[in-house]
Amino acid sequence: MTGEGESADRAAVLQGLAEALVSAARKAGAEQADALAMRGQSVSIDVRGGALEHADRAEGVEIGLRVLIGGRQACVSASDHSAASIAEMAARAVAMAREAPVDDALGLAEPDQLAQVRDATALQIGDDRPDPAPDALQDLALRAEAAALAAKGISQVEAANASFSRRHLWLAASNGFSGGYGRTTHAISAVAITGEGLGMERDYAAESRVWAADLPEPEDIGRLAAERTLARAGSRKPPTGAFPILYDRRVSASLIGHLLSAVNGSAIARGASWLRKAMGEPVLPVGMDLAEDPRRPRYPSSRPFDAEGLATRPRRIVADGVLQGWTLDLATGRKLGLGSTASAARGLASPPSPTNSNVILTPGAAGFDELLAGMGTGLVVTSMLGASINGTTGDYSRGAAGFWVENGRIAYPVNECTIAGNLRDMLLSLRAGNDALPWRAAEVPSLLVEGMTVAGA
Repeated sequence: MTGEGESADRAAVLQGLAEALVSAARKAGAEQADALAMRGQSVSIDVRGGALEHADRAEGVEIGLRVLIGGRQACVSASDHSAASIAEMAARAVAMAREAPVDDALGLAEPDQLAQVRDATALQIGDDRPDPAPDALQDLALRAEAAALAAKGISQVEAANASFSRRHLWLAASNGFSGGYGRTTHAISAVAITGEGLGMERDYAAESRVWAADLPEPEDIGRLAAERTLARAGSRKPPTGAFPILYDRRVSASLIGHLLSAVNGSAIARGASWLRKAMGEPVLPVGMDLAEDPRRPRYPSSRPFDAEGLATRPRRIVADGVLQGWTLDLATGRKLGLGSTASAARGLASPPSPTNSNVILTPGAAGFDELLAGMGTGLVVTSMLGASINGTTGDYSRGAAGFWVENGRIAYPVNECTIAGNLRDMLLSLRAGNDALPWRAAEVPSLLVEGMTVAGA
């Protein structure tokens, strides 16, 4: 159980550790330093055959330090947070930084750039109810499993899981920044199987939320896993040729993810992006926006400030189909002569790098069935595996499975095929559905792409 007083006590401990790391780094000779202190706890329960299969519980505090000296940087981390360990970390990081290559773009934010709001209360990203007990999580997993097994044709449930995690972090830096917040995640999943031997097929359903109250019922998740699995019975390879591809909303965010990777400042600064010369040019169809909002209440990627202490804010990456800007942290912004978009993220032992938070693609007017009817003959993709993506040219090839469509209707399930195209052409031909699901870090509807290559039978 976690109350407000206990949360405040934990935050104070993390604050003390982060600020102690920065102080130790300055004493050891660092010109600038920032530090993360993180406390995490998690419980995960797996059931099978109506009984507990596996239980896992983890809890701990970890710390990370980054030091900067004359355009050089080094990062170190540890799970030991004693005073002696902090002093040793600082000395080691300073010694490592002095041997690192020079990058004149490195450096902390100026004090006047820093976020003024340094907690996440308004974002509601930490469930304020008591943490769920292990037996309550086991009950959720058992209910999901039972619902899947109740479907005629399901031979077994490979796994049903319920989990919970709570994480607190604190960021402190030598420029005066000091702030932190907590985050929770509740999740339920099920994997169902139908058939036997070479005819076996499986599929899954999974949902996660910041707040337990926002989760679907476990029975809904189990039934959906079974429904998806049964629909895959009798899968075969599709024909080979050029066909339209309908990316189901389960996988459509991966397509937008390739666009986001291509406009990431790290790739742009290296000149290793197929969109490196596309600023101000169409990259999506007219009328389509791609936005991000790191401040959506109760959403999984929301955060009040980034990993460099800058205030996050909503922005449009693409507006009316036209690329508006790159995704930048301080270093990549300086290399490109631009300001940060407050997009920095970092790990305990890694420096900041740009990332996206809570992405939203403009939905279309058509429902999934309308997109299906309009595609004639082609492929609906519901799962993907493997990838061969050329980051410089945008050439795209991925393994896929899903359903073959004839005369605008699903004809049979398919597996073991490859789909290929060029991302620039694919994205410009998109037609979006209106079926995006809420509560996702990437809110993207089903997407129809014209003229891709399918390699099957």
